[in-house]
Amino acid sequence: MTPLTPVEVIEKFLANTTNPEVVNQLVSQDATYISLNYDNKDLKRILPWTGTSKGPKAFIDTFSRVFQYWQALNFEPKEIFGTGENVAVFGSFTYKSNTVGTTATSPFSIHAKVKDGKIIYFQFMEDTFATAATFKVSGTVKYHSDPNGSEVEI
Repeated sequence: MTPLTPVEVIEKFLANTTNPEVVNQLVSQDATYISLNYDNKDLKRILPWTGTSKGPKAFIDTFSRVFQYWQALNFEPKEIFGTGENVAVFGSFTYKSNTVGTTATSPFSIHAKVKDGKIIYFQFMEDTFATAATFKVSGTVKYHSDPNGSEVEI
């Protein structure tokens, strides 16, 4: 049997994110998983799996928690390609919050590294402003980003 290419490893992983047997088969014991940021304590209060973690358990925990918090209405990798051990994935997803029922559609991107048929690095990025907002219950927040402009309230 021919070993899987790095792109095929990532495709197989994405098709089996909640299957611990497959995840353990595809993820190195010392793999690094970066979910949305390196370490943001405020975001972690809303999305507890965020930040940097290690090993297959980090991958399993992340995806199992994501699907406890949201119903996946759509997850669509649109482009996947690789060079050497590097793999890039770009796509979009639509999730519906299981607590307040709010839906968000977000682009996503993945940078992964695969060595000897195992994922050794995986960084997942999305529009966290939109996805975290699916859990918003009430209230507004003021932002002031434009040095020449005024505050905006959302």
